[in-house]
Amino acid sequence: MTDPLVIFTPSGKRGHFPVGTPILTAARQLGVDLDSVCGGRGICSKCQVSPSYGEFSKHGVTVRDDALSPWNSVEQRYDDIRGLPKGRRLGCQATVQGDIVVDVPPESQVHRQVVRKAAAVRDIIMDPATKMYFVTVVEPDMHEPSGDLERLAQALKDQWQIEDLHAPLPVLRKLQKALRKGNWEVTVALHRGSLDDRHQLLDIWPGFHEGRVYGLAIDLGSTTIAAHLCDLRNGLVLASAGVMNPQIRFGEDLMSRVSYAMMNPGGEVEMTAAVREAINALTVQIATEAEIEAEQILEAVFVCNPVMHHLLLGIDPVELGQAPFALATSDAMALPARDMELTAMNDAAQVFILPCIAGHVGADAAAVALSEEPGKSDDLVLIVDVGTNAEILLGNKTRVLACSSPTGPAFEGAQISSGQRAAPGAIERVEIDAATKEPRFKIIGSDLWSTDADFGTPQITGICGSGIIEAVAEMRMAGILDDKGLIGSADQTGTVRCVETGRTHAYVLHDGTQAGGPLITVTQGDIRAIQLAKSALYAGARLLMDEMGVDHVDRITLAGAFGAHISPKHAMVLGMIPDAPLDKVTSAGNAAGTGARIALCSVAARRDIAQVVRQITKVETAIAPKFQEHFVNANAIPHATDGFPNLMGVVTLPDVSFNLGGGGSVDADGKRRRRARPPRD
Repeated sequence: MTDPLVIFTPSGKRGHFPVGTPILTAARQLGVDLDSVCGGRGICSKCQVSPSYGEFSKHGVTVRDDALSPWNSVEQRYDDIRGLPKGRRLGCQATVQGDIVVDVPPESQVHRQVVRKAAAVRDIIMDPATKMYFVTVVEPDMHEPSGDLERLAQALKDQWQIEDLHAPLPVLRKLQKALRKGNWEVTVALHRGSLDDRHQLLDIWPGFHEGRVYGLAIDLGSTTIAAHLCDLRNGLVLASAGVMNPQIRFGEDLMSRVSYAMMNPGGEVEMTAAVREAINALTVQIATEAEIEAEQILEAVFVCNPVMHHLLLGIDPVELGQAPFALATSDAMALPARDMELTAMNDAAQVFILPCIAGHVGADAAAVALSEEPGKSDDLVLIVDVGTNAEILLGNKTRVLACSSPTGPAFEGAQISSGQRAAPGAIERVEIDAATKEPRFKIIGSDLWSTDADFGTPQITGICGSGIIEAVAEMRMAGILDDKGLIGSADQTGTVRCVETGRTHAYVLHDGTQAGGPLITVTQGDIRAIQLAKSALYAGARLLMDEMGVDHVDRITLAGAFGAHISPKHAMVLGMIPDAPLDKVTSAGNAAGTGARIALCSVAARRDIAQVVRQITKVETAIAPKFQEHFVNANAIPHATDGFPNLMGVVTLPDVSFNLGGGGSVDADGKRRRRARPPRD
């Protein structure tokens, strides 16, 4: 009988372990980044994990309620003294009893994730929905009876030309004390409706209040949640922070999470609770970093893909997993934060969610359109927001098209044999000498190349998404990989770094085993995962080009976390993006996050994007007849049929083939070799 399967998220690492194996032991044997300093005695609590139960079609397992050993006295003692978050277990105490999916939360990781979605510098015309006003209110008069709220409303109308005031109950409770303490002078924070001109009273202070009010621009992605804390007076970003999306434990990609909701009654409730808890924690974290009180945060703007949109709102996403991919609503939404259980910010805080474009093209794509404005471009621009689910825009002043493409988590380092999320110690840059086939690399946390004399012996932990992209492209340019994506043998490539792994080969990027470190290889399975991801991305772009009636674009903008971390040359060699002049391929950084900030700082922008979204033509990749054809052709590196004249003008790709179907093989120098025949009986 096979030992139980243990799957760790977000790393994706998995292995079979005997019944009774502590989760901490399994993590260490798999190289999972799970902290512990007490030697597994249940004292330090560093090894906290979150087990998940139910049907996981993505992983092919069903996790029973008894998949871990029962809660024990050591965990109870720690919970009594310090408290364990609900659903958490200690990895040193919980033992494997059956197939189990275990999430390692950020605080339990030795090497914390680097959320690479920093705020870009951007000129924004300030027109925030939330502003502060100082007013003098007429004192009450027995001869002209009226309520304090009504006289405040009249003062705002007379002094600031503001009408239609509404006060929620929590703020109304503060009103009378503030007026009297301020001797009938108060400062109020008002929120003007994003979809109408109604003003809501968010907070009130006696007298002239010199404090500031703040807002959050949040890019809620499938893999990461990135937030920017902005001063609503001038739009300055005071702090940026991010965390991994805890929903990863329910599935690394969107359809896996939809499947989890389908297979597990109440699964969408679990996922909604998980992401809201993470947003509340992130709110406290970013406020602490900026040295402000979280209750000073009076507004939040969210951008997200359709599945995240539904799960944030607590809506079952099942309809998004089947044609016709109907959204519960595609319009922009404005609602109180408390309705979404976002309790870390001000009690009266308001939330605005940008409109979605289509069932698979969400508010994040709308935010990219708001930030990059393809509809105002004179030339034809392709904008690619790379992630677990890629959003693609193509357009100019005449027309804008949009689609999404299911690239999966490979670009995030998942499904890669030595892959990991971006964290200190992860290989993020790779170069391979075409003559010697020897590599050099950079890791996150160091500016040095591995071949530099001062590189030393840092802790190298794995390879992240940008690293694997560059590694595969460099292998192709060095003749280690052919255009079909096959890795050659040592004889074929001329390097002993190509090692046999069963019936295929792998390239050794780093061997740290002698010093107790990891063996980091690029395997044939890794190549296949990257091929599938990049083919989906390229096919989506080609569909938009077909719809536009063009076979090339004038320029390309790479958005998202990858935009600033992969070179245009490597992306083009891999065939992630269509051919274009390399100097016309630029980075927009976190364009979705920038769009969220623009919407946070401008009511006019919120109303503009609602109009822009209605004018965008949506192309549905799931039902497009030519998607499969484009996908298959894009499996080649860079492509089976599309020419790349701009790329070929700056790089030379070796004409090698490592699988000639019985005709032998070809060395990297072009010489044909006979394939060895197995001996006959």
